[in-house]
Amino acid sequence: MEQYWIIARSVTYAQRMERVLTAAGIRTRIFRAPRELSDRGCAYAVELTGGVVRPALAILRGAGFYPTKLYLLQHGKYVEVPL
Repeated sequence: MEQYWIIARSVTYAQRMERVLTAAGIRTRIFRAPRELSDRGCAYAVELTGGVVRPALAILRGAGFYPTKLYLLQHGKYVEVPL
């Protein structure tokens, strides 16, 4: 199953995105993102499975949230996906 990580600028922003997605019935998990995924050095990620990525992004945008980046974990490597 594909794993996508939505990068948030802070833990608070990630928690808010998680709440919005959970309320919409989308299961997520937040955690500290690896340093190489953020130019800020301290970022958090919201993890999603492949089938819900596009609907989740639409829900987030509708709620006024704009993730900084989106990554797909493929074969142990992070691949940036256009938002």
